[in-house]
Amino acid sequence: MPQLTIAFTILLTVGAYLLAKTLYLRYRHPLLNIVLLGAALIIATLLALRIPYQAYLPGRQLMTFLLGPATVGLAVPLYRHQGLLRRHASTIVAGVVLGSLMSMLVAGLIALAGGLPREVILSLLPKSVTIPFAVEIARIQGGSPGLASAFVVATGTLGSVFGGTLLTWAGIKDPLARGLAMGTGAHGQGTAMAFLEGEQQGSMAGLAMTLAGITTATLAPLLVRLLLRP
Repeated sequence: MPQLTIAFTILLTVGAYLLAKTLYLRYRHPLLNIVLLGAALIIATLLALRIPYQAYLPGRQLMTFLLGPATVGLAVPLYRHQGLLRRHASTIVAGVVLGSLMSMLVAGLIALAGGLPREVILSLLPKSVTIPFAVEIARIQGGSPGLASAFVVATGTLGSVFGGTLLTWAGIKDPLARGLAMGTGAHGQGTAMAFLEGEQQGSMAGLAMTLAGITTATLAPLLVRLLLRP
């Protein structure tokens, strides 16, 4: 019986993903975001069938395990575009570093202006990197890993839903620029959406996601000292 439940939850997840992807590619509407719509379909199905979240966990853990190989697989499109990387290496690094710095700085200043507690601010700063990075950065600085995870998910969802549309409204059409912006601002979810635009956008987003994690881990302690002086 547990094996049947695991198989069902995996099929449910894959089916929700394929349906959401089909709808998004057909209508290209930001509210048909694959992650947002796919998650909504899964949650609605579990509630309708009265399947508890605990029963979904084993299947989710199996699928989460595949994130490692999938992340390593991002190196393949990067290798195909190595010439582009060489030509624009300094621009790419400078753009991601500046984008990561401004992301933390603006979030921290808004949180300070809003009078949020220190723990919340420390958990908010690494919001634009993947959860493993964000959790460790927040924990080391004294923030809450749980809050950091929630901020990362919210940032990735909003960025993947509205990021591409905002870039289009701003007149940014260059594939390299669009990919770097999505990867820097919306980590893995942004990278997934960038790949739907094209391999070049996706490969640049994957690179930006990695560089943003390193940059955030390096600069976060400095910003903490600047913004939250004892």
